[in-house]
Amino acid sequence: MSPSTQTITLSNGVKMPVVGLGTWQSSPEEVIAAVKAAVKSGYRLIDTASGYHNEEAIGTAIKQLIEEGVIKRDDLFITTKAWTNQIAPGKLESALKESLQKLQLEYVNLYLAHMPAATNDDMSQQIASPVEDIWRQFDAVYKAGLTKAVGVSNWNNEQIGRALALGLTPVHNSQVELHLYFSQHDHVNFCKSHNVSVTSYATLGSPGRVNFKLPNGSYLNINHFRKLNWAPAPSELQDANVLSIAKKNNKTPAQVLLRYVVDRGIAIIPKSVNESRIKENFDIFDFSVSPEEIKKLEESKISQRLFAQDFMIGHPEDAFVNERQ
Repeated sequence: MSPSTQTITLSNGVKMPVVGLGTWQSSPEEVIAAVKAAVKSGYRLIDTASGYHNEEAIGTAIKQLIEEGVIKRDDLFITTKAWTNQIAPGKLESALKESLQKLQLEYVNLYLAHMPAATNDDMSQQIASPVEDIWRQFDAVYKAGLTKAVGVSNWNNEQIGRALALGLTPVHNSQVELHLYFSQHDHVNFCKSHNVSVTSYATLGSPGRVNFKLPNGSYLNINHFRKLNWAPAPSELQDANVLSIAKKNNKTPAQVLLRYVVDRGIAIIPKSVNESRIKENFDIFDFSVSPEEIKKLEESKISQRLFAQDFMIGHPEDAFVNERQ
């Protein structure tokens, strides 16, 4: 089986590639080259979001790749996400259609609720829309054929359970922060018990996160930002056990951290705009991390969420309220 065909099967039978290209923090100029390099290196999953402000550029890259005969649309798995203002009551279908227009696609393969907490357009006001109402909108766009699968991001177990309890289209995928120092076993076990696949973001510990600024003020105006303050965190890339496994397999620490998650049955979407790094992140299919090595890696017992999503504080659907004590 070639790396390009290694997949996770969602509960509706849709096959999702196990490795994709993340595009968070990738500027429109950078992301065109990154997507083209990734697809030519074997990637078939591209992950974006309306909040990344690069859907149009990704659409351009996809169109060029198809026109050049490098790929067919059916070979690609495109994920995008609805931001907090787009999950507000009555907003989702038009938001997805706008994303499709920017991506120059008739459908996406996976559409996610980026957060469980709805807001108004400039994020200045929280909207107390329960996750049940949000999920009813996702059920509708799925049944309308605008997406091949639907899921959530940054939702907790209880919120996913409430969505599943509606008896509508099930949650097909949960995309969450997950890495060696935030292993998320409880969430992964919950999802597996309910036939929900899991995608990890920040799989490498998100070393680039310190440069991130959250859209603040006008949601649609990318020039309005505020800098986030990050808790200090040790580098997983320097973890002694990671380095040992990397040396044993003649791999980089980054490749070990990625494989650690894949060998737990979880999809990954490492972000890069560097062509050699893009290729490196995909070159993880010629070795594995054994269950014994996974136990060794997790001996550190470090558990630190890097993305606290503080804007959810005070919202009735704050997914991390139990962690904010």
